[in-house]
Amino acid sequence: MDLRAELETAAWRKATKSTGNGGNCIEVAPLSGGRVAIRDTEAPELAPYVVRAEVWEAFTDRVKKGEFDF
Repeated sequence: MDLRAELETAAWRKATKSTGNGGNCIEVAPLSGGRVAIRDTEAPELAPYVVRAEVWEAFTDRVKKGEFDF
């Protein structure tokens, strides 16, 4: 499937704990070929980032460990 067409029909989701934080959220959508699309909820019309599932998993693991906490 063409990436553009796949993004138009993607099943976007955001964290359930993201409500009430002023809209500072991202959404993710699984894609074919083991890819993950990532976009800003405040600008869904912009092209999303598309990364391999391994990249997304490494990122979320580091988030869970608090490595990006300020």
